[in-house]
Amino acid sequence: QVQLVESGGGLVQAGGSLRLSCAASGRTFSSYVMGWFRQAPGKEREFVATISWSGSRTYYRDSVKGRFTISRDNAKNTVYLQMNSLKPEDTAVYHCAARPFDETSRNDYEYSYWGQGTQVTVSS
Repeated sequence: QVQLVESGGGLVQAGGSLRLSCAASGRTFSSYVMGWFRQAPGKEREFVATISWSGSRTYYRDSVKGRFTISRDNAKNTVYLQMNSLKPEDTAVYHCAARPFDETSRNDYEYSYWGQGTQVTVSS
């Protein structure tokens, strides 16, 4: 079992940056694919980024490519999402999720563990 706790959200102006962190419990963090998803009010949850066990493979939704970077530190049991050039449409609750297979996925139903989320608000 993995427990996930996100942090780093907040209010930022358009064009600004935030770095989200997701701390995981357990000693097998390096055996989980990690993902970031977001959900805006009145909208469905959507994929943002995912990273493989080793961190060698990363994938992003098109709208964040070149602006967001996912990374992980297996020694610290933490995955990060660096968000630059933020836009108002990035406003959402951001959740990290863990998948116990070394195969990345953009599908939320393929992730077994979820954090409670952290709010990101981008003002125009």
